[in-house]
Amino acid sequence: MNAIRRVINALRRRSDIPAIGKTLTVRPQDSLRSYPSAGLTPSRLAAILREADSGSLSTAMELFEEMEEKDAHLYSVANTRRLAVTGLEWQIVSASEVKEQANSSTADAASRYCGTVLAEMESFDEALQHLALAVGRNVAVAEIVWEVIGGEFRPVALTPVDFGRLIFDDLNRLRILTDESPRDGIELPENKFIIHAPHSVSGHPQRGGLLRVTAMAYLAKNLSLKDWMVFAEVFGMPVRIARYDSTATAEEKRELLNMLESLGSNAAGIFSRAVELQIVDAGRGSSGPPYEALVDFLNREMSKAWLGQTLTTDITGQSGSIAASRIHEQVRQDILADDIRKEARTIRRDLLTPLTRLRFGPDAPVPYFRRRVKDTLDPQNLAGILDTAVNRLGAKIPSGWAHAALGLPPSADASAFLPGAARNTGG
Repeated sequence: MNAIRRVINALRRRSDIPAIGKTLTVRPQDSLRSYPSAGLTPSRLAAILREADSGSLSTAMELFEEMEEKDAHLYSVANTRRLAVTGLEWQIVSASEVKEQANSSTADAASRYCGTVLAEMESFDEALQHLALAVGRNVAVAEIVWEVIGGEFRPVALTPVDFGRLIFDDLNRLRILTDESPRDGIELPENKFIIHAPHSVSGHPQRGGLLRVTAMAYLAKNLSLKDWMVFAEVFGMPVRIARYDSTATAEEKRELLNMLESLGSNAAGIFSRAVELQIVDAGRGSSGPPYEALVDFLNREMSKAWLGQTLTTDITGQSGSIAASRIHEQVRQDILADDIRKEARTIRRDLLTPLTRLRFGPDAPVPYFRRRVKDTLDPQNLAGILDTAVNRLGAKIPSGWAHAALGLPPSADASAFLPGAARNTGG
């Protein structure tokens, strides 16, 4: 206990030391929802987005959550976009491997230390999944829970922050609502929170999220589906017509009506020979309503916004070639590379930097967060490229990378380079 107290007292002399333990506690209202999508109209949607522009995000965040819950296609493309990143394995790369460093031993030690800390943190992958939601909402926050363990100040958990607790002040600075400050929120302390805002390049920090981009398409599709259901209910069932004689009494008419209703539910009925029964097929001789085509169009618009293409999500009724699909897939790979780069930048800035600097000092080189992207190059073609690069050009290719790319067992010395037969021509 005395050792821990000495560590805490020593760390408190530095201004960048975050508070120990959790800053935020779970509130009962975090699980409450107002369901703003119920009865949503264009004017109501515009009001919700204007409210978000003013800094109050709770209603917009609730709407975005409901959009994914109620729209199966939107849920599919959103998960496809996020899982393309979170489904990849992650690794910590030493700064000495990325750029020249004066003290490579410190860089390698920091890389090993950060990798060990994150691997031991059970909530790390869960936090990465929460931060990936920023692709649609444009902002996601996770709290870093710091503790003193074995005389070291290190993070032990990452706790996702409920989207309903996020607000922006008049200067577009992010704040978090708490029980002590339920209206204006608290300022985010240094080195205490991970803030992922992948689309905040310029302008208002709430503009740019893909759920906001596709909100109007979601509304139009939702209204089209409602009209389609009404149309199916009214005109989808065959029309049953029974003609009675002019001498029929009111009692006979009521009995005939009951027969028609029974025919609709039981598909069977008994009628007098004097009754003329006709069943008219609904929609015969007409091209039908445009609802399905409109819904398909809106689905394609969502796919373009989230994935940059449509050929990998829906090819029904669409014409295309293998070459076109490959081009579309390449666009999607470009989007994936951008998502990976932005995630890596956030994790390095908000997590790896304080973790490294608090352990190795303010001048220690910070390692990099990377995703292991699977190489789609054919192994035989890759082997030919490696042969040319190593044996003819004398390129230095790490053996560990080459073995992993070719699907070979790892070598005993993963840090070594592939031996080559290239000769130094003095050029």
